[in-house]
Amino acid sequence: MRAVLIEEFGIMPRIADVPAPECPPTGAVVRVKATGVCRSDWHAWTGHDSSVRTPHVPGHEFAGVVEQLGAEVTRSRVGDRVTAPFVYACGRCAQCRAGDNQVCTRQEQPGFTLWGSFADLVVVLEADLNLVALPDALGYAEAAALGCRFATAYRAVVTRAAVRPGESVAVHGCGGIGLSAIVVARAAGAQVVAVDVAPGALAAAERLGAVILRAGPTAVDEIRSITGGGAHVSLDAFGSAATCRASIASLRPRGRHVQVGLLLGDEAMPPLPMGDVVANELDILGSHGMAAHEYPAMLAQIAEGRLSPALTLGRRIGFDELGGALAGMSGPAPSAGMTVAVWD
Repeated sequence: MRAVLIEEFGIMPRIADVPAPECPPTGAVVRVKATGVCRSDWHAWTGHDSSVRTPHVPGHEFAGVVEQLGAEVTRSRVGDRVTAPFVYACGRCAQCRAGDNQVCTRQEQPGFTLWGSFADLVVVLEADLNLVALPDALGYAEAAALGCRFATAYRAVVTRAAVRPGESVAVHGCGGIGLSAIVVARAAGAQVVAVDVAPGALAAAERLGAVILRAGPTAVDEIRSITGGGAHVSLDAFGSAATCRASIASLRPRGRHVQVGLLLGDEAMPPLPMGDVVANELDILGSHGMAAHEYPAMLAQIAEGRLSPALTLGRRIGFDELGGALAGMSGPAPSAGMTVAVWD
């Protein structure tokens, strides 16, 4: 099969012919129809993620068709249209038994611990647990957003932050996760203030109904003014020490900060204003993807037209452009929204 192969960290990946994956007895092989290009994939390419070893195939946001099933799989059929969370849960650890598959202690991740979806075929482990059937009306490009960015934002806003109608939500970073968070928060009835440095990202956020602010030294004060004393909920959807601190500083007393963007490398352990956290009884929450069993509620809202992953899409590219798109994330984004590669 074709695959985008990282042979050295930070060096342009190449398209290579590699052996097709074997299907595990409890797994599936999915023929990829679309895959997203995420900042987490960029971290894998740069070597920031210690779980990645070269040679490596990145990619963790995908949608496609079941090509092959293991002999022990009972809940899917060859030909099914599917996606999967980027966390492949084991189904046996204490967290999985409690339903918290997204923090499985024995998890595997395509594009990180396993070869991923920048290829014609990708393996899904524990298919009965991790495969998600797609509605026929949902296109592959839109569905590719569900495995990471849109589903992650949905869980961060709906489950972790428990955003309620009439609340104010600040979103720091208007990439794929940030724009998805805006869509979900607006659908939940919240007022949204979005912060970024890129004009294109801010314009996209404004089209989605957010009040927009350019990131800078006055942004926190502006958020507090717009929201009447601070946001009820603030999300760091980018992942840096600066955006994490700004998100926490944007909150009113008893507000909820949700860390969604990854902090890796030198940014992994930022100093935080814990005095303010204590004095104002702030909640500091993490959010890590979404378990497959939580997808039906989100898919129902998509089917009803209350949520639209399509609103978060940006560039559509071909398979041959994946390597360049990945390396291009080292500079300014060429367009707002999620870049997605669609197979011919």
